[in-house]
Amino acid sequence: MIGKVFIVSIAMVVFMVVPSWGKPIDCKKADFYGSYIRTELNQDVFGDGSAVRNFLYQLNLQSDGTATQYWTGVNDFVVTLGTGSPWKGSWTCRSDGKLIVTLLVANYYPVTGNPNVTSADVELREYFRTTYLFSVDDENTLTQVQARTRAYHAIQDPTDPTAGKLGKLSTATLIYKKLIASDADLLLP
Repeated sequence: MIGKVFIVSIAMVVFMVVPSWGKPIDCKKADFYGSYIRTELNQDVFGDGSAVRNFLYQLNLQSDGTATQYWTGVNDFVVTLGTGSPWKGSWTCRSDGKLIVTLLVANYYPVTGNPNVTSADVELREYFRTTYLFSVDDENTLTQVQARTRAYHAIQDPTDPTAGKLGKLSTATLIYKKLIASDADLLLP
């Protein structure tokens, strides 16, 4: 008798748990706030093998609906290639449980042909407004499933969602993992 009860109990647990494996969770029901990291490995900065880097994207989602993203490549070769601001914006949960993040960034390029600039410098040339769609896989993993960027000239208003030039829809799947605080290194000899 106990054996049958045990087998029935195990079967019930399996039927209740298995359907949720690998299924994204509703972002309205998840505690996903925090810092998420995505890596870009072996990026050839100039395309000739002279500067190969591993870059990180750090996406921070705050409980008040604000979001920031920083890319470690932004300050690599500032004078030669230019730079950008951190991405700033907000997030919201969509009715289907997916996460929407919209971020603005300013891009600065090396100054060329301006007689008023007497040494190497950069200037604001454009803004990008990017909207990302994420599935919330679990409280430690976000998967970017879509993204689209709208480009603006420096004299256009990047907060206008209808101005600028709309880019192509990206359906590249990119994984962001939560950066979890740990004292493991502190406990080593």
